[in-house]
Amino acid sequence: MTVFTRALDDPACADPAEAGGKAAGLAGLARAGLPVSAGFVVTVPAHRAFVAARGTVPAAVADAVRQSYERLGGGKDVAVAVRSSGTTEDGTTASLAGRFDTWLDVTGAEAVLDHVRRCWTGTARSPGTGMGVVVQRMVRARAAGVMFTVSPVTGDRSRIVVEAGWGLGLAVVGGEITPDRWTVDKVGLTVVERVAGDKRIEYRRGHLAVAVTGARRERLCLSDDEVLELAALGKRVEREEGRAQDVEFAFGDDGLVLLQRRPETVWSNRARPPRFAAGQGVTAWIGAAVTAGPTQQSPGGLT
Repeated sequence: MTVFTRALDDPACADPAEAGGKAAGLAGLARAGLPVSAGFVVTVPAHRAFVAARGTVPAAVADAVRQSYERLGGGKDVAVAVRSSGTTEDGTTASLAGRFDTWLDVTGAEAVLDHVRRCWTGTARSPGTGMGVVVQRMVRARAAGVMFTVSPVTGDRSRIVVEAGWGLGLAVVGGEITPDRWTVDKVGLTVVERVAGDKRIEYRRGHLAVAVTGARRERLCLSDDEVLELAALGKRVEREEGRAQDVEFAFGDDGLVLLQRRPETVWSNRARPPRFAAGQGVTAWIGAAVTAGPTQQSPGGLT
């Protein structure tokens, strides 16, 4: 039987062909017991049924979405985020970040259905892409942003970089502000650098920006303890996924919530030269290194 919606922690959501890449990443976080906002996935088969019906949402699909939304809110209308989850999105070779749609503060079953349809019609920008849709409870973020478990500038694998601003993460990922930035030593989990940004605006609800005024504009939006809590989860996700990660997060009333994770695709896909040539003895390699003296660490960082 075709399943049109699935709980976010359903094992079937681990398959991008069933749920899309973004949902698969979130499903992995949920199954690992990491802090993820409650939600459900409108599956890729539901999108195929929509396409087969020539752009009309079939009754069975609409009923499944309504029922899942009702369960999510316990019978009440709750504000949710509705995010596209393309089958070609958030893969190990290309993230396609920002290619598809995200809608915030959507309330009511009929509004959710309308925004699911909008996500599906957005596949016209990427023909041939199957589309799942993630529906999650909104997080009322005090601060939010993105974490890279490898330096996005140098590729240093011994560093975690966190960028954040006030409110929802839209201003950070959209490049509308200069975010606060922290650099964390991945091995010792210590903050080695913090730089306050210029956080001119924030998003508190939906897609409406408001001005940030006074000293708050240049005050760091996260404490060191919060940054290190986030970095520790970043290390865990990287270890479980087997490669560097790009993770979106928020700190709300209930603490830290992970909103999205995708494989880092810039530095992780670059070949790193071996430390010594095949066939060269370890003693000879050490001798050559000592003779050459100290060298500057390559951008690739620690191995």
